[in-house]
Order: sequence, then structure tokens, then C-alpha cells
Amino acid sequence: MKIGIIVHSKTGNTLHVAQKIMEKLKSDGHLVSIEQIIADNDGEIDIKKIRLINIPNVSEYDALIFGAPVRGFSLSPIMQAYLTNCAAFNGKKVSCFVTQHFPYPWMGGNRAIEQMKNLCESKDTKMICSSVVNWKNKKRDKMIAETVKKLCDIKS
Repeated sequence: MKIGIIVHSKTGNTLHVAQKIMEKLKSDGHLVSIEQIIADNDGEIDIKKIRLINIPNVSEYDALIFGAPVRGFSLSPIMQAYLTNCAAFNGKKVSCFVTQHFPYPWMGGNRAIEQMKNLCESKDTKMICSSVVNWKNKKRDKMIAETVKKLCDIKS
């Protein structure tokens, strides 16, 4: 299966998790690419004012995994802008994860996942699974491992 991991990563934490997911998927025999969403005004919070300069095309993938940081207790505005403006997913399998600074999912992670799920489902797909990695949680490494396991359980 050809899988695209589409990420927005400001500090590198989200990209780190995406790389772990890619390693596992490749070891399972999938063709996997990580593509980053990049804006030239990354600090902007108004999604209508965000100027994306790297916009991944998801049409070539059989399945998609989206990853983004939590910002201000919500989904990253860069990911929101991307998902709002991208083409429909046409029934592709989709999963997602977020990384957040705070130690507990209820501190923005759960809300960000719900926002990502709603945006993805508005693009003609159904979310398969999701996960939150809390960067300041003492069990961060275990959370990353669980996220990798959960999101890599993709059935052809």
C-alpha cells in the first residue's frame, strides 16, 4: 500500500513521531513518504491569512496519516488551513495524530483531534484511528510507541 504521512511540524516533535511511523510502515512492506506542510507565515493564527508554500498532493496515496502540533488548545492553524483547502480524499483510509506540549490529552489534544477528524470527514473519508502524544508526559516514549502501533495497523 502507498501511504502518505502529511505533517506540519514547527519544533520537530511531530516530525519525529511521523518518522517513527514511517519506519514501522516501511518494515511492514508499505511504500511510505513523509510530506511537510509549510507556510511562509507559520506564526499566523487566522487560517484565511496563512500562505502555504509547500502543499502536499495526496491523490497518489492509498492511505493517509496526518500529524500536527496542538497550538492554543486547538489544531495547528497551518494544518487547519491545509485541510480546509485541499481536495477531497475520495474514500481513502485516513488516520491522524497530534503532539502537544502539555502532559494530558484533555489540555487541547482531544480538541485538536476532533477538529482534524471533522475536517478530514468533510473531505469524503472516515477517520480510522487517532492518537495524542503528550510531550511533557513522563510516559512520552510509551505514548509514541502506542501511537506508532495504532496508526500502523492499516489493513490493505
